[in-house]
Amino acid sequence: MRKFIIDQQAEDIEVPENLKLNTFLKEFHSACPHPQCSFGFYGFAFGQSPFPVPKIVQDALIQNADKGSYAAVPGIPELREKISDYNRNYFGLDVDASNVYVGPGTKELIYNLLEVLHGTVILPTPAWLGYLPQIRFQEKNFHMLPASKNKKISIPDFKHLALRLHDRQKILILNNPNNPTGLVYSRLELEEIADICREQDIIVISDEIYAQTTYYIEKFVSMAKIYPEGTFVTNGLSKSHAAGGYRLGYVIFPQNSDNLQKHFEKILATEFTATSSPIQYAATAGFEKSKELDEYFEVTRKIHSIMSEYTYTALNNIDGVKTTKPEATFYLLADFNFYTSDFHANGIYTSQKFSESIILHPYHTAIVGGDSLVLERTDFSTRIAFVDYDGAKAMGNYISNPPKTNSERIEFVRTNAPRLVAGIIMLEKYLEDLKNKMVHQLDRRIEQKS
Repeated sequence: MRKFIIDQQAEDIEVPENLKLNTFLKEFHSACPHPQCSFGFYGFAFGQSPFPVPKIVQDALIQNADKGSYAAVPGIPELREKISDYNRNYFGLDVDASNVYVGPGTKELIYNLLEVLHGTVILPTPAWLGYLPQIRFQEKNFHMLPASKNKKISIPDFKHLALRLHDRQKILILNNPNNPTGLVYSRLELEEIADICREQDIIVISDEIYAQTTYYIEKFVSMAKIYPEGTFVTNGLSKSHAAGGYRLGYVIFPQNSDNLQKHFEKILATEFTATSSPIQYAATAGFEKSKELDEYFEVTRKIHSIMSEYTYTALNNIDGVKTTKPEATFYLLADFNFYTSDFHANGIYTSQKFSESIILHPYHTAIVGGDSLVLERTDFSTRIAFVDYDGAKAMGNYISNPPKTNSERIEFVRTNAPRLVAGIIMLEKYLEDLKNKMVHQLDRRIEQKS
């Protein structure tokens, strides 16, 4: 039998933790002997908007199912124009359509940008779990920039790091709004970051995929408004339009970057030729300014905000738990380091073991551990995604009877997201068992499954 030799870069890359957990959960629950296992698990790990894709987008996909020809590498002209209009209408960006490039998801486009841009990467942490594997796979130099106490970039630390790096060009990956914290950078904070970028030859990949989920949308400011000459903005359909499966993203290049764009286009043509034509035509409808989409964005933002408020309050009511308070997205960062000695007493020394132990019976709870968020392995912080509910049902109930008071909002969550409510209760039970040294036996079962 022939033995295949695997390239070292492929050997070194790991499956993202959220996808790895998803596989582990399916395998574990299919073999779980307990009757309770049949219900699955409380899903705090996988961050996917629960709402239906806007009907205007669905209809456009159906109507353009016959579009079987290859599209132009940068994207069909109609879509690039609509993306330009969309960013002007919602985010106040004066975007020329010629500076817009379309790809099969923002993950791919960020990877492509890292391929074409020379420089050492600065990665603020905690971070979305997809950035670091891409950086490592391309063998780029990088430096972590740990967050300040408020879980945002520390301006003094950023300046100190920038002064230490002597590369001709540096690349800051800025995720705003932020996954995993749910925090949003203010205009002043962005201006302070931009000042350092101008001084130290730092360009910015501003991942703004969650921009449209900002609970009070007027608070969102794109980095391209503050630092237009040095910012690449990535965005797409996945979060705002609940269309992650459509795999449609875009990147906006700064003005006067024609030479760079030529090289970028060569990379796109080499790696994926063009994005699916029917999906591009569907996305064209998704970036159209319309009353239907405005209402969709408004309702989904409100529901995300209600679920966020409930999750934040419920978790912070658990003894010793501290979390960020989201202003956007459907995530928050929960800090369980108060229980460090209890973790150790149960034989759990890393955040990965924490996330694995809480999956098992009787807890059935899926979370993403801190080491996957580019934190220290011994940091017992986790990302909590609050989307484990029927989005279509929640939208219908919200539209027919929007909750106005705090008690009505709590009742809305209990009615529309019972698994979210039960999952937080189960998480609290896990922490109680941890203190009572009742979790350590599960760790041996994890080793047997590994």
